Amino acid sequence: MNNSSDPQTGPIEVSVAADETYYWCRCGRSKNQPFCDGSHQGSEFEPLAFTAEKTDKVWLCTCKNTANAPFCDGSHEKHD
Repeated sequence: MNNSSDPQTGPIEVSVAADETYYWCRCGRSKNQPFCDGSHQGSEFEPLAFTAEKTDKVWLCTCKNTANAPFCDGSHEKHD
């Protein structure tokens, strides 16, 4: 059973707009997953800025183990 306090490790589908810049959370602390909310302050982590190539829905990683950041590559299935 997934407790609402448990961190999400699977990808999150989000809508992005062409030429808009987004900031993907790398630290895992953000309450606005998969996007940065500044919770990394004081840590060694910085968000990853990326610009959407087109308006679309994309799957962004929340497990932070992807080799294709910020996009999900299925790594969460290997670490569950």
